[in-house]
Amino acid sequence: MDLLTREELEALRAFDTPTICNAIEGFQVRGRTVGFTRPGLKRQVSWDGKPMVGYARTALISAANPSVPGHWEIMRQYYRQYEDFDLPQVAVIQDIDPVPIGSLWGDVQATVHRALGCVGVITDGGVRDLDEVKKVGFNMFSREILVSHAYVHIVEAGGPVTVFGMTVRPGDLIHADGHGAIVIPCEITKKIAGACRQAMDAEDALLVPCREALRENRRVTADQIMEWRKEMQERRLRVGQN
Repeated sequence: MDLLTREELEALRAFDTPTICNAIEGFQVRGRTVGFTRPGLKRQVSWDGKPMVGYARTALISAANPSVPGHWEIMRQYYRQYEDFDLPQVAVIQDIDPVPIGSLWGDVQATVHRALGCVGVITDGGVRDLDEVKKVGFNMFSREILVSHAYVHIVEAGGPVTVFGMTVRPGDLIHADGHGAIVIPCEITKKIAGACRQAMDAEDALLVPCREALRENRRVTADQIMEWRKEMQERRLRVGQN
């Protein structure tokens, strides 16, 4: 897999996640109903207001019952995923409890993960210490806000996880904002920024004349809308194809 440079990853933060989704569709490398989160994921902390981009590191967690022997070694294996990698990373954590009860994520883990090179977490469990975490410069996406860590521990590290319907494997490139999160297919990561610009240009075929009409306090017609939509669709067919 070709890794993006730090500068290329930063450039992707200029696009919102729906635009990333639109751009991926143009390549036709997967179906349009997979690869992204379903409803329920909330952006609880965003330290700079921009989208989060990074390479995934994964784990399963549980908090309902005490950990079993060997837990410390599993945690070590989890942290080792972040070593010897000099690009932004994202923790993607599946909570296997029927109902989230304990949070792995607060001021302590946010600080630890920032020191490991991780810029944020996506979890279908809970998070806490929101004000303190924002000061650390860490992003948090979760289902819930929780008060306790209960018996939280890592059950498994470094395998595939599924969070809000999005299946993630270690090393997947993740893009996330207030709309949700998406996995960018590895075969198109180098082309996705250009495709995003194409996707935005396609929408301009419809948006620019509508905005012009609004500035001029002028009504448009159904025939005009359909003509502009046709041009938009034609441009969309070229997304990812050049």
